[in-house]
Amino acid sequence: MKIAAFDIGGTSLKMGIVTGQGDILHKDKKDIPHRSGDAILAGILGWLKQHPESEGIAISVPGYINPHSGFITMGGAIRDFDHFDITTWLKNKTGLPVSAENDANCALLAERWLGRARQMDNFLMMTIGTGIGGAIFCNGALVNGHRFRAGEFGYLLSERPGGDRLMKSTMNETCTLTVLRRRYASQVGKAPEEVTGEEIFGLYDQGDVVCCRLVNQFMQDICSGIHNLAHIFDPECIFLGGGITERPQFLEEINQHLKWYNLPAEVKGAQHGNSAGLLGAARHYINQHT
Repeated sequence: MKIAAFDIGGTSLKMGIVTGQGDILHKDKKDIPHRSGDAILAGILGWLKQHPESEGIAISVPGYINPHSGFITMGGAIRDFDHFDITTWLKNKTGLPVSAENDANCALLAERWLGRARQMDNFLMMTIGTGIGGAIFCNGALVNGHRFRAGEFGYLLSERPGGDRLMKSTMNETCTLTVLRRRYASQVGKAPEEVTGEEIFGLYDQGDVVCCRLVNQFMQDICSGIHNLAHIFDPECIFLGGGITERPQFLEEINQHLKWYNLPAEVKGAQHGNSAGLLGAARHYINQHT
């Protein structure tokens, strides 16, 4: 079996050919301008033309999605996909069977299939990127929720909301890389698009006062969310994924901050990094079509 797998992100489209055993035969990445849904769909069709050996299509997509039908209620970082039936659209264009699942759920499925969670019946996945995503594996099963919105950890409150807008106090608006870049840009008088996460963490490693303060706050807010999740779900482990986990010291730094909390669960990095979405999408496809 050769599955064309696609991992849709806020700024890029990852593409791969994945076998039924989880081997990635080919892999590529395409930047997506302006979070354009049309550019994503064109990228998917272009990749399929290059790989006519594909027997099916597996999609990892942000937002709220019915994993049985593939209908996207809300497209997360890709608002062009709000109220969009991506599976039917791709079936009509290609004639191939299609499956689609939430991106954080795909990362979790990859960890359960081929990662460090193969023997675990209770664990969580938290993804840290443009927003905070999450997924729940409880009592041996993926938890989707009544409206297929379970695991939206980004809506956890990281601080007590005052009289201002409620969402301002959630993890999505206090401890993402986007927020970290925006806060640093404001401090140094730059536009957020002129600042990268690599720049901030590079200065943090050099002891820059502003970056140390902002990065420590960023990590402490993440740890507050981890603390709450550990006590709500009682997992064996909480896995962290997303681009920030490519930083070699990140897990060690987070676990240093977590010593204050005395957690009843381990916190580890997801095993497959930027390939997790492709592998998890393929796993969901296999679950649906075999």
